[in-house]
Amino acid sequence: MDPANSTLGRMLLDEITPVVMVLRTPLVEESSQKNQFSFIQMLSPFCNFNNIDVPVRTASDQPYRLKKFKLRLFYASDIRQPNIEVAKERLNQVITDAGEKDLSNLCSEPLQIESVLNSSQNEFLPSWFQYFNKELVRTVSFSEHEAFDHPVTCLLAVSSRDEDPINKFVDLFNINQLPSLLNDGSMDPKMLKHFVLVHDGVEVPLERATKTLAEMRSTFGANCCHLLCINSSKDGSEEHENLWSAYKTDISHGQQLRCFLSSDDLDELKKFVQDLASKHIIPHMEQKIRLLNQQVSATRKGFRNQIKNLWWRKGKEDAPENPAGPTYTFSSIESQIRVLADYAFMLHDYELALSNYRLLSTDYKLDKAWKHYAGVQEMMGLTYFILDQSRKDGEYCMENAFTTYLKIGSSGQRNATRCGLWWVEMLKARDQYKEAASVYFRISGEELLHSAVMLEQASYCYLFSTPPMLRKYGFHLVLSGDLYKKCDQIKHAIRTYKGALSVFKGTTWRHIRDHVHFHIGKWYGFLGIFDVAIKNMLEVLACGHQSKTTQELFLKDFLQIIQQTGKTYEVPKLQLPVINIPSVKVVYEDHRTYASQAAIHVKESLWRSLEEDMIPTLSSKSNWLELQSKMLPKKFKESNICVAGEAIGITIEFKNPLQIPISISGVTLICEHSPAVSEPNANNSIGEQNGETSNKSATSGNFASDTSSFTLSEADVALGEGETVLVQLTVTPRAEGTLKIVGIRWKLSGSLGGFCTFDSDLVRKKVMKGNRKSKQSTFDNLKFLVIKSLPKLEGFIHHLPETVYVGDLRCISLELKNPSKIPVKKLKMKVNPPRFLQIGHKEDLEVQFPACLERKNSRQSSLRSTTDKVSDGIFPFPEDTSIADGTPISWPLWLRAAAPGKISLYLSVYYEMGDISSVMTYRTLRVHFNIEVLPSLDVSFHISPRPSRLREFLVRMDVVNRSSSKGFQVHQLSSVGNEWEISLLEPTKVLPSDFLLAGQAISWFLKLKNCRSVTDQDSASSICPSEKADVNLLSGSEMLFDLYSSPLSEFHHYERVHQRILDQEHEDAVDFILVSRSQSEENERANVFSHHICHRSVRTSSPIWWIIDGPRTVKHDFKEPFYAITLKMIVHNSSDDVVSIRCNPSDSAVNISSSGNTSAASGNEVGWHDLSLSNDIKITPDTPGTRVVKPMSSDTVPPFIWSASSSTHFTLEPLSSRETPMEICVFSPGTFDLSNCSLHWSFSSQSNQRDESRTSSGTCQGHPFYITVLQQD
Repeated sequence: MDPANSTLGRMLLDEITPVVMVLRTPLVEESSQKNQFSFIQMLSPFCNFNNIDVPVRTASDQPYRLKKFKLRLFYASDIRQPNIEVAKERLNQVITDAGEKDLSNLCSEPLQIESVLNSSQNEFLPSWFQYFNKELVRTVSFSEHEAFDHPVTCLLAVSSRDEDPINKFVDLFNINQLPSLLNDGSMDPKMLKHFVLVHDGVEVPLERATKTLAEMRSTFGANCCHLLCINSSKDGSEEHENLWSAYKTDISHGQQLRCFLSSDDLDELKKFVQDLASKHIIPHMEQKIRLLNQQVSATRKGFRNQIKNLWWRKGKEDAPENPAGPTYTFSSIESQIRVLADYAFMLHDYELALSNYRLLSTDYKLDKAWKHYAGVQEMMGLTYFILDQSRKDGEYCMENAFTTYLKIGSSGQRNATRCGLWWVEMLKARDQYKEAASVYFRISGEELLHSAVMLEQASYCYLFSTPPMLRKYGFHLVLSGDLYKKCDQIKHAIRTYKGALSVFKGTTWRHIRDHVHFHIGKWYGFLGIFDVAIKNMLEVLACGHQSKTTQELFLKDFLQIIQQTGKTYEVPKLQLPVINIPSVKVVYEDHRTYASQAAIHVKESLWRSLEEDMIPTLSSKSNWLELQSKMLPKKFKESNICVAGEAIGITIEFKNPLQIPISISGVTLICEHSPAVSEPNANNSIGEQNGETSNKSATSGNFASDTSSFTLSEADVALGEGETVLVQLTVTPRAEGTLKIVGIRWKLSGSLGGFCTFDSDLVRKKVMKGNRKSKQSTFDNLKFLVIKSLPKLEGFIHHLPETVYVGDLRCISLELKNPSKIPVKKLKMKVNPPRFLQIGHKEDLEVQFPACLERKNSRQSSLRSTTDKVSDGIFPFPEDTSIADGTPISWPLWLRAAAPGKISLYLSVYYEMGDISSVMTYRTLRVHFNIEVLPSLDVSFHISPRPSRLREFLVRMDVVNRSSSKGFQVHQLSSVGNEWEISLLEPTKVLPSDFLLAGQAISWFLKLKNCRSVTDQDSASSICPSEKADVNLLSGSEMLFDLYSSPLSEFHHYERVHQRILDQEHEDAVDFILVSRSQSEENERANVFSHHICHRSVRTSSPIWWIIDGPRTVKHDFKEPFYAITLKMIVHNSSDDVVSIRCNPSDSAVNISSSGNTSAASGNEVGWHDLSLSNDIKITPDTPGTRVVKPMSSDTVPPFIWSASSSTHFTLEPLSSRETPMEICVFSPGTFDLSNCSLHWSFSSQSNQRDESRTSSGTCQGHPFYITVLQQD
């Protein structure tokens, strides 16, 4: 860019141009004021020449043409250094006026940062910046150390109406009326004079003016006198293009001006000023430049003159420094050089100007004339810029000038500001915006208002730098706005903060964004623009990241603004409190009703699984869902169904994000109701009505809670610091039709209303609706079809404890009540889990507990028959049961705490409407309650076979009291089933006291016997329990509980189901039930506890059990050669498969006691041999039946042998037993061990195919069997 066409180039053309001092009589000013402006204002539009085209020669006779030129006109009274206070007031007024002009944009939305970045400087920068900068530069006009403000010529104007015009001209230039700068020697009073006779064509004849002009020319000379005719239009109706808008503030651009100046007058004004410039001022300046250049060349230029000047100034270096610097008169050589340089600069001879500025710079520096030195450095930097030479030297000169001005102190501060403004424009012209911003920051100074303007201009430099420095742009705008506010320039403060908001909006810089929003809102409130104030203050309400003090400040000031409005504002999506839209849960009742809030929050899938066997199938013709689809208009087929008079609940989460408490009042739902319409085309009307109502509800601000169609609940909430509260609201429809929940409404601190609409897809519905063909939108989830009132059962649980111990058995009751006059019938009920809860019989309410569980003389029930009764789980009430008119009925329930923990229990009651015309033919009542089960007795069993008895077992029962404080009385142990008998090994007192205290443990040893028949042809066992299946463990008590009566039999059935182990459903397992009583406390009865241990296996590792049975002692007269003794072998198959058995008796018998001689035998001998009592018998301590005896060798004949019939082979069915006869022949008296008989077993091939992982065969030894044979006397 050409420097002359840059902003700085245009600024220099405006400010460093020749000055014309104007002296006029009052009548001249009066004639000008007829057109509403002064004499100088009338001439000013014609003083700027964009193409004057005047030939000029340099001091070295180099010709060039002057294209652009400008004159500055000043009254003599204004040629003085401006008053500081007046200058400040003028600058403040400029800023204030600029703020008033921007009112149209005051309430506009902040621009998006993308729009800001795409805007050009001319579009985005405030237009008043340039005007302000010019005014700031003019505050240092007419300085004594500069010459470009010295008047080049004096224009004397006298009116043709003045008396004695010639003497008026002489009087005007009276030295006493001249500016002080001319009188004190700072400026040369000898200047070019030009005399103008101003002729008002309306007031004075032209002949008089012409005569006066002739006298002027004869007196002052013909070339310097001029006649200027104005106000030729007599009626003042001439309209002209507005030429004076830039010079008169009360005239806007483009406004047509009505005045007395005719077109000829305007042409004459233009010609007069142009002639003044081209024919008088420019030639005069050119001539003076030549004259001064000759003088300077003769005295200062050349090597000799330079040495002389340095020698003369050398002594001044040691002189004390004067803060004001030395004084130079207009006649001094330094002043003459400065005039030469400034005149050359104004006539665009920049090379000549630069050479003289350089010459002066050294002189002023040696003289320590720092202000003069800084001024010369400043002009050198500007000259370098205009010449577009040596940017480095130009910036160095500006830096040097700026710092030198600042060193001077307060007297140089304003000059430093002007220097900085020119320096900034120099950097901006070279796209050095970042450096320009730093200069703006340096010239901000102590004046707050000026600093605000400079900081704002610095921010724009950061914006237009490459790349844009957005954070610094926003930060400096905030700094600027803060200073504007301190100077009461609130509108400018708002403007800058809005600009900063464009940067910080949508970023993570939360603290500074909150600061900007808060102050913008506060300032708008100060101006009375409350809508915009509230809008900005709303952005900082939910400022949980701020400190507690800041939050209190934000909320207090916000509420003050609300109070100033004098009315209640209603704000959409008010951020305080925070409404968690995804947490919204809709709860309503259609055919599903709930006894309590706890039942509402249970998963729908659980209720469905519980009710699926009670509710009619979907294919049933009486299904109310089909009726619903037929009755509903097509538009509302996807709507939810609710019943008139039954509340619809909304649960929504309110959160206080602040560290201070807040008060929320008047929380209600926003609802719309449309009455039922029966016409076929009712759908369209309903839709239109809903749409209109929605708009009205969202903006009405009406907080009424009751209408004729529905009733709304209202809640007040006090939220503590950071507290989250679930608010439950209801709407109860009163009439049939359609109901739509639009949103929620509340008041903050009783003054600000907020509302939020539920039109987000984030809302979840709590109660799911059947099988939908397509997914419902959130809007549909909040839309209901209201049908007529229906009966509704209410359910209550009585005598329900909050805490129980494991095994606790007690009776509770369910109360059902129907407030409606329409009866309900065909009731059915189902509970879950049945392990904890069972449905009793009607007579259970009348019996005494626990006496009803005691054993009677005869047992009429059994476990198997009882479990068959409860297999389906659905309990039908008696057919004649009907509930209406609020008359309650009660039904017993049995509760047993089967396991520790927090247990949830569920109960569903199905019932049908007595009114067959109802849309819904049935409903269900869902009851849910929780109990906490604490540990009590921990029971375990260890079962092992009895070695000497087949199908008998030794049992050790370990009981540990796991409770923390409760004592229990162990009462009874029973084995369940008709094939088991149980008894104590030693029926003695085993407890030091009747109760097992907390933390104590004890063990009982018992004998368990399987009483089932062992023959292959066993018939079906009796279902009656064994009389010996119960053991009383409490000394001194003979009372026993009947474990086969209800509800113990039902609970045991479900315990068996719960404790079932795969592949263990066989008859070689036993169930135990331990009954205990609690240690009763004051005013508390002793409860009954039942502990069920099921499927305890009695199997061993081998599938085969066997023993030999027969006489233990026989007598025989051994005069006979031998004696045959008949025995039997009992074999039991405890597996679930067919087993092949092969018996292999061994002839290697052991003689424990014999009358014959014995000797050691080899361990490898077999056949006939005897064992002496003195020989060692080595027995390995294995399991019973696997004992191995190693006999000593003997040379004698064995005392007995097995007969051939003892070796046999047979198959044994699963879980069956068999007796096989055996025989031995005894040859001598003695005691003999017959256990060396071994059995080899193997599973059938089909059994092996089912489970290849188990052992398919093996050998097992029998239990020891000793027989004593005595000699018969």
